[in-house]
Amino acid sequence: MAQKKSSQKSAQDKTAAQARREQRQARTERARAQAEERRKAARRKQQLTRFGVIAGVIVLLVGGWFLVTNLGSDEPDTPPAGASDDYGLVVGEADAPKSIVIYEDFLCPFCGQLEQTVGDQLDQQVEAGEVKVEYRPLPFLSRISDYSPQAANAFAVVLDASGPEVAKEFHDLLFDNQPEESGPFPDDDQLVEWAVEAGATEDEVRPGIEDMAFEGWVDAAGDAASDADVDSTPTVLIDGERVEGQTLDDIANAMVGSAG
Repeated sequence: MAQKKSSQKSAQDKTAAQARREQRQARTERARAQAEERRKAARRKQQLTRFGVIAGVIVLLVGGWFLVTNLGSDEPDTPPAGASDDYGLVVGEADAPKSIVIYEDFLCPFCGQLEQTVGDQLDQQVEAGEVKVEYRPLPFLSRISDYSPQAANAFAVVLDASGPEVAKEFHDLLFDNQPEESGPFPDDDQLVEWAVEAGATEDEVRPGIEDMAFEGWVDAAGDAASDADVDSTPTVLIDGERVEGQTLDDIANAMVGSAG
């Protein structure tokens, strides 16, 4: 009888142990399933986050491209009031018997020398109705200094705000005070001061000078000159023909010789 009870107890113990093992196995499987579900959820979240980041970057890139395109595309098509279609300032009578075009850079020392040589005589001939002159400023020496495009922009700002006569006076002042190619270079305050000296109003020109309002127009002028095979300054055209003089004196003599 005692042996029978012992056998029954042993069987019960085995059954209980088996039940405990099954319970542990069930808990383990549930834990694994839960862990796997958490991993899947984490992967889904990571994928959604990554997709959101990529989508955000695409939106920023596309939106930025449209913003830059819309803001920058019209810059070259926005000339200063009073500018010619060829990115210049024309002084003199339209029907003058002689026409001169000068591609110049306000930092170019040879342009400065040419201006000092012929400037007064050209002004006299323009006043007499003998010559029409078109000044086309370029950012040709921007590789040397930002002053090159800054001065050309300031010229455009003055032309836009104050008209051709003041712009011509400002043009002359820029050459009268031309810096060396090695600097030091006039800053925005100095450009504004010369603009006011030429006859402009500070409030009308300072924002455009400081913000490079006509930078696109200046760049377009440089591109147009390059398309016209202008690769140096000064380059002078007389009645549509390029002056091929060997020296500045040759060019000056061609410019201020007998009109007609």
